[in-house]
Amino acid sequence: MKTVVLTVGQGDADKRIDKAATDMLRSEFSRARIQKLIGSGGLLVNGRPVLKGYKTVEGDVISFAPPEPVPTKALPEDIPLDIVYEDNNLLVVNKPRGMVVHPASGNYSGTLVNALLYHCGDSLSGINGVIRPGIVHRIDKDTSGLLIVAKNDMAHISLARQIKEHSFTRMYKTVCHGVFGEPEGTVDAPIGRSSKDRKKMCVTPNNSRNAVTHYRVLSDNGRFSYLNVTLETGRTHQIRVHMAYIGHPVAGDPVYGPKNGVTSLNGQCLHAGLIGFIHPVTGEYMEFRAEVPEYFQSFLDQQHLQE
Repeated sequence: MKTVVLTVGQGDADKRIDKAATDMLRSEFSRARIQKLIGSGGLLVNGRPVLKGYKTVEGDVISFAPPEPVPTKALPEDIPLDIVYEDNNLLVVNKPRGMVVHPASGNYSGTLVNALLYHCGDSLSGINGVIRPGIVHRIDKDTSGLLIVAKNDMAHISLARQIKEHSFTRMYKTVCHGVFGEPEGTVDAPIGRSSKDRKKMCVTPNNSRNAVTHYRVLSDNGRFSYLNVTLETGRTHQIRVHMAYIGHPVAGDPVYGPKNGVTSLNGQCLHAGLIGFIHPVTGEYMEFRAEVPEYFQSFLDQQHLQE
């Protein structure tokens, strides 16, 4: 969508940025929508993001690209799914690298939710709304591996509670840069959105939530290390942020990895290989595993890394 550019005149100077922009746009965009743009860093003043309390100055240039309209609901699409387990209450899916979990800005089709709607019809929990039906937890677009999907609200509530209480098992396989000094360890560092780049997360004490990641080294070759990683919490990009924070970014990570990192992978070496939970109806503990995908295994073979 075309970028909107406004120049602050005398009549709109010395106003809060959200009010000034709203007044200048003459009801074309609501003040709440402008405030959201400011909060996300999408509205710029003189080419830079500003805080919501910024007071305008005559001559300021305000610019922003209005986000694409969000669809009111996700639509079913005939996309193949790798279903590891399914019953009347839930299913476990092995998501491929490159697939987005649910529709969002820039990805309104081709997502896991679109595929689930085709496969399950109306048999998905509605707790997360019509854009994210059935989705209890997520993994990144370029992370492969296991996800659990709830078919009804009862199952969704039970599974979400297990995640909150840390009784939900999530183990990942990853390859990270460098050699670890200890065979295992824990990263306990809060994660929040970066103030420098709103699309990135970082370890920060500001506007953050606690995040705990446990890791165990399986092998290393002097350049890379192969790890098992378990999550105690589930923050956005948690493993990628924590590994980069301790100086061992995930191999192939285009966002948090080194600029001269591994580019041949076209995505990070991060795979949700194990998921375990108590079944919402039977009370039975269930555990499922998925082998790392071919590109991941090929990299392990090239680097002579093994469990």
